[in-house]
Amino acid sequence: MIIMTQNYKIFLFCLVATSALLFSGDRALANKTLKKKPNILFIAIDDLNDWIGCLGGHPQAKTPNIDRLAARGVLFANAHCQSPVCNPSRASMMTSLYPETSGVYFLGPDLSQSPVAVKNTLLPRRFEKEGYYVSGAGKMFHGSQNKKYWPNYGGSFGGVGPYPKKKLTSFPGHPLWDWGVFPEKDEEMPDHKIAAWGVTELEKKHDKPFFIATGFMRPHVPQYAPQKWFDMYPLDTLQLPKVINSDLGDLSKYAINLTRLKHVAPTHEWVLKNDEWKPLVQSYLACVSFVDHQVGTVLDALQASPYNHNTYIILYSDHGFHLGEKERWAKRSLWEDSTRVPMIIVGPGVAKGKVCTKPVELLDIYPTLLGISKLKPDLKLQGNSLEPLLKNPAAEWPYLARTSFGPKNVAIRSERYRYIRYNDGTEEFYDQSTDPHEWNNLINQPKFANQIKQHRDALPTNYHPLLGAKSTGHKTFEASHIINHKK
Repeated sequence: MIIMTQNYKIFLFCLVATSALLFSGDRALANKTLKKKPNILFIAIDDLNDWIGCLGGHPQAKTPNIDRLAARGVLFANAHCQSPVCNPSRASMMTSLYPETSGVYFLGPDLSQSPVAVKNTLLPRRFEKEGYYVSGAGKMFHGSQNKKYWPNYGGSFGGVGPYPKKKLTSFPGHPLWDWGVFPEKDEEMPDHKIAAWGVTELEKKHDKPFFIATGFMRPHVPQYAPQKWFDMYPLDTLQLPKVINSDLGDLSKYAINLTRLKHVAPTHEWVLKNDEWKPLVQSYLACVSFVDHQVGTVLDALQASPYNHNTYIILYSDHGFHLGEKERWAKRSLWEDSTRVPMIIVGPGVAKGKVCTKPVELLDIYPTLLGISKLKPDLKLQGNSLEPLLKNPAAEWPYLARTSFGPKNVAIRSERYRYIRYNDGTEEFYDQSTDPHEWNNLINQPKFANQIKQHRDALPTNYHPLLGAKSTGHKTFEASHIINHKK
């Protein structure tokens, strides 16, 4: 039997009391950590299609940094933009409104010209109102809207420049359409400067939760990068995209016109005649690997910071890009190569190293960020929170993805199929499980009648009138209508 002295009893009482206080303090600290608002790091990439290692769009693509990010979270392998053009895609994402709702379908107008969009709080402004430090550099919105709408905007650092004294190629068209080795050093490229800006932002001591965005320009045209990035893709071993002859044979004349008339990119005929297919593919891949390196610079800075464990990372592109598929160059189509985008989300509570094949949309990002940040939902947003898929990428997901290129030109994407309906009433239907390149239009196949109806039923019932004028999209849309009307 142990006999306690009075002093020992006092000591034991103090020990228990102290332990209780310490436990209480740990619990309070844990609760405080749980309640702490998470940080957000945005990484936007312009004109990036699925030519990255983790999506396998091109077998030779080298993107180790984007790939390692995908290994840390959920890779959305069936994510789609809401318009295959810079301005409306970014406007849709930042408002979580479809182009059919806002009327912003093409490169113009500014968001302020949409009577519907102005009623929505833009994504960065919402987080600023919630007490976040919000900053960004590069391209999140299109053009001058970055400075106008992004708080603490750090600058474009030269946009898509710099430019050589004269074009590197013989293509006589739009000055942006050029490609080749330029400039001499990475340090001369805007994306390198944007990454350095991002590092500086992450190295700051933040006393508020932050929302920092880096908007990289490449691989947007002009497709310039220093020599070392081209050396990664020797022309003599370079593989071209898989295509078939007469791929356009089962498409309507309207579909062909909409993706060719009044466009500024080289025609496929010009590319073949001038033997520029491989150089264009090489320059695109070189730019992809160059921008991947910039992504890695930002990721390394976050990993070395004290904010690494409480930060959500969202990497995405505004739309895809054709490099000869469907005899097409650039974006501005409703096919998979143009609408599908890389999208990766990493952060606390997000499943690691998982791939989600559910059809999701860029406008889902806004409500998702509100959800994971424990902020009040906004009922005006048309996107759906991806939170269930972040925990379980195979979770039930009843939604479809939608993309438009002008009023009544709409694509609907499910997990397996793509349906397209054009303004003139013509349609396309593809089975991605057997035809990932969309070579066979199945719209007239009776066995798919039920599936076609399901997708057809998902079309919008109302379309906001087309706003703006004179952009490439406007000209294409109008020219297609004029020719179709004459027909």
